[in-house]
Amino acid sequence: MTYPIIFDTDPGVDDAQAIAIALRHPEIELLGMTTTFGNVDVETATHNALLLGELAGKPVPVAQGAACPMVKPRHPAPKHIHGDNGLGNIDLPPVAGQADPRNAAQFIVDTVNQRPGDVSLVAVGPLGNLAAALQIDPSIVTKVKQVVIMGGSIREGGNVTPVAEANIFNDAHAAQKVLTAEWPLTLVGLDVTHRCVLTPQHMERIETAQGELGKVLAGSYAFYRNFYRQALGIDGCCPHDSVALAWLVRPDLFETQRGHLNVVTEGSAEGQTLFAPKGRAFIQDRWSQTPEVDVCLGVDGQAVSNWITDTLS
Repeated sequence: MTYPIIFDTDPGVDDAQAIAIALRHPEIELLGMTTTFGNVDVETATHNALLLGELAGKPVPVAQGAACPMVKPRHPAPKHIHGDNGLGNIDLPPVAGQADPRNAAQFIVDTVNQRPGDVSLVAVGPLGNLAAALQIDPSIVTKVKQVVIMGGSIREGGNVTPVAEANIFNDAHAAQKVLTAEWPLTLVGLDVTHRCVLTPQHMERIETAQGELGKVLAGSYAFYRNFYRQALGIDGCCPHDSVALAWLVRPDLFETQRGHLNVVTEGSAEGQTLFAPKGRAFIQDRWSQTPEVDVCLGVDGQAVSNWITDTLS
């Protein structure tokens, strides 16, 4: 089976790991990448996406997208997590290619319309590009195969606020539009990504196998690993964005629940993802009026971490 995807990304150390998977996995057909602000500014995200494709020897189209949130002011990029350049402040070689002349949202719309029923959107950053694509052509909700979102948190709590995960918080208004659209959607959030750990031993295997790309993955991992040692007390990193691709190819490693999503867009709980399980009665029905989606709530974290490593080695 082949999975044709558009990868919407803000690389980012964990994005780089996931991009490597998308470029290498024999069952994934990477049709292109669309870039957004988030872990870095959007120009840096575009540079890094182009670079990673070139280092892998598989340059794919890269279309630049959202530079800031739809409504609220943009927060500074988390340089203490990903470094100034998004890849752990390591020295990077020059980029030869250029971005696609279309903006990210138009690239998404054009690609989905060229291959109706075939393309999965895998989004691992703030969701402005997908929200903009919905505005350009609302009919894409019936034409995408599926939408896989790395973002949100149902039971785990947040990583940028007590309740909000970074991708959803960074553009909560876009997330509300995307997570409540009438398309087949799966949320892969902190409830499962925090159960997966890429250890130094995993990264040694990846570095050995990936050539020039492996040097970038390992160098940026070292910076990211230091953050996780301080933040979560683990030796390694949570490979958040790669877990979305693991769900795409190996859904058998996950436990999901069907239900309804909403996103808080204002106030102290800004960016929180609210999940109402299918069939569960609450005091009012307003939390259950959005379309039914799947939410990942359990995972075999060791198996996913091994899948990532096996794919890249």
